[in-house]
Amino acid sequence: MLIASLKRLEATVAAETEALVAHRPIDQEAVNRRKSQSLLELTRLTRGLDPDQLDPEMAEQLVSLRDTLERNQSVVALHLRAVEEISGIISESIRNAESDGTYSAPLGR
Repeated sequence: MLIASLKRLEATVAAETEALVAHRPIDQEAVNRRKSQSLLELTRLTRGLDPDQLDPEMAEQLVSLRDTLERNQSVVALHLRAVEEISGIISESIRNAESDGTYSAPLGR
């Protein structure tokens, strides 16, 4: 049951990553809800689990999930940097459009 839960979480994260990479629309609220549900399920399933007693299949699935999460983190970080850059450009454009030039230095001097 734990392996199935890990696979569901990995599939959810991988789908989010692929949608971001392909620039496809994504229902972020639904993705976040599925990730939260998976994490809750994993928390419940791993109570009392001894990490030293993991079987090889479980260890392999955890490594796969870690790799998927690392890729997702990288893609999400890239998108956040892009959003920050775009919002900075928009903010600067708005400031320039609203300014009457009273407090700006004259150009060409």
